[in-house]
Order: sequence, then structure tokens, then C-alpha cells
Amino acid sequence: MSGTREAIAAARRLVVKVGSSALTTAGSGLDPVRLGALVDAIAARVARDTQIVLVSSGAIGAGLAPLSLGKRPKDLATQQAAASVGQLALAHAYAESFGRYSLTVGQVLLTSDDVVRRSHYRNAQRTFSRLLALGAVPVVNENDTVATEEIRFGDNDRLAALVAHLIGADALILLSDVDGLYDGDPREGATRKLTEVLSESDVDGISVGISSSGLGTGGMVSKLAAARTAAGAGIPVLLAAASEASAALTTASPGTAFAPADTRLSARRFWLGYAADTTGKLRIDDGAVTAVVRRRRSLLAAGITGVDGDFQAGDVVDLVDAHDRAVARGVVAFDATELPDLIGRSTPELPPEQRREVVHADDLVPLRR
Repeated sequence: MSGTREAIAAARRLVVKVGSSALTTAGSGLDPVRLGALVDAIAARVARDTQIVLVSSGAIGAGLAPLSLGKRPKDLATQQAAASVGQLALAHAYAESFGRYSLTVGQVLLTSDDVVRRSHYRNAQRTFSRLLALGAVPVVNENDTVATEEIRFGDNDRLAALVAHLIGADALILLSDVDGLYDGDPREGATRKLTEVLSESDVDGISVGISSSGLGTGGMVSKLAAARTAAGAGIPVLLAAASEASAALTTASPGTAFAPADTRLSARRFWLGYAADTTGKLRIDDGAVTAVVRRRRSLLAAGITGVDGDFQAGDVVDLVDAHDRAVARGVVAFDATELPDLIGRSTPELPPEQRREVVHADDLVPLRR
């Protein structure tokens, strides 16, 4: 067994994410057999003194049958209505199923603000910490009843990666209707499953598709992105089929394992790189790209070639190169209205009150390219 799989099997704090298609069907809503099998596997791992946070999709899917909807609706209002009905059904089903093992469930509904706004992020950390300390199993979902962009473009795979870092998880397990990462669409044949992903180069050029179940918003694209996010932040990841949940949670033997980066990002740097909303762009020249990305230096006014957006000092902005690729992200020290007069000027040329870094190295995170 690889070191990555050993680390996942031995994790003391674990995030498990399960997709809609693994829990629901379009015609019947929640499948109690599938949900029960998942709970059996999680309860067995909890019995081994592992703290588990479950990130569960399925609220909209669970609301389809009670509302006599034959398929996932396309309009936002009906999606929110289905989520409202389905969230109750999903929470009740988990509470009853975990109750068979005398385990208490705590429901945590999050919107993007809860992981984007720094104050909300820290509040969520405290809530999870207390729930786990009290022996509860937090069950997390996006708050689809009030969310808007999250329903149309978001997915719980990204949420799971954010939660994994937020709670300081030792590993992340993504469970869905596929048994791992393939180098093409497995439905078309002549593809190979990757059992280990050791670096970014292992997944370069891989073409993956979106969900075809009609029940969820995610697909292999979002799962791969979530796995890369978590692994890049130092968290080992396992992508496996929900039908193999028991093996995934015990030996970590099925699916595809993603090796973690050597260094785990601090909570602040992870928030900057993956959770924070950006409000603008600073265009920088090649010399500044080298200084910021390779040498991990602060961004000075001399390296800036352009400014986009309406932001204030203290906001998070992207740093983009000459090809409009985001190479870093950080907290800007000037308002957008102040910067045009500073562009391209060396520090000695600036007024004394403006002789400071535009983005300090301590508030800057290079992005993987």
C-alpha cells in the first residue's frame, strides 16, 4: 500500500463527501439502502476513534419525489423549493440511520460567504471543533434553499476540500458513482484508471466530463479540482465509488489516491488561495512574476502594468501575468483609485507615505499553474 493510502487509512480526523447520485434516484428520491450502507461504513470508522465530518449532497434530489418532480428542475425557485423539502428529509434520514449506532448528527448548512468571509470562516471552525469534541457527526451541505450562484455553478466537492482544510483534517475521501480517475471517459472504453496521482504532471492533459446523472451539479471536473485543491494544500485525498465506501474508509484500497504536497498551507494562506473572493486584478510584468512566484517576494509598484476592478485596501485581488493567467492572490494595501499613479514607479520615486509594498509577501499566495 502506498504511503498516501496508509495516511488516509490512519487518519484521525477525516472529511467524507458523498454525491447526489450515490444517495438518490430521480424517481424515488432518497435510497435508504445506499444511505444506510454509507452510514454503516462511517460508523465503523468512528468506532476506531476517528472524527468524521460528512459533506453530503442530495437535498434537491431528496425533494424531487415528495414534490412530484420527475427530474431536477432547471429554474432557481423550484430548485430552492426542492432543497427546502429535501433538506429535512435528508437530515431526518441521517439522524435515524446514525441513531442505530447511538451517534448524534449535527446539521451544518453553509453558503459561500461562510468560507469566503474571514470572520465567518473562523466561526465555522469553532462550530466544527465543538461538534467533534462533543462526539457528534457533523453533516454538511450547501444551504441550497437560500443560495443562488452555488446551485447553478457550485458543487459540494469544492466545499468538501474547503471544509477539510478548515477543520484540519488528516485526509479527504470523495465518494461518487465512479470508481476513480480515468485518463478519459470510461464509458467510451480504451481508458486507463489512475490508481496513484503523485504530482500535477500526472493529471496534465486528462479530459474529464460533467455529471450525467441529472441529479447533481458536479462531475469528474469538480472532483478532480477538489482533489487537486486539497492535495496541493497538504491533505491526502482518495477518490472512490460510494459502493466501495467500506473499503475506502478502512483500508483506503479502492479508487485513486492523490499524494499531498510536502507542506500544508496555514489556514490564512489556504483561505487566501482557495476560499477568498477576489475583487480585482493587478497585472504584473515578467520580473514581478518571477519575484512573487519563485522567490516569494512582495509585489512592489514597479512590477505592476495595469489595474482592473474596484477594490479597497484590505481586499483580496488576483495577480495576473501578461497572458492574463492568475499566478498569485493576495491582500492589496492600496485602493484601486490610488494605484494608477504608482504603476511602474520604483519605491524611491514614490511619496514617503506610499513607500510600501502593494501586496506584502506575508499576505500573498502563489497559485499552482
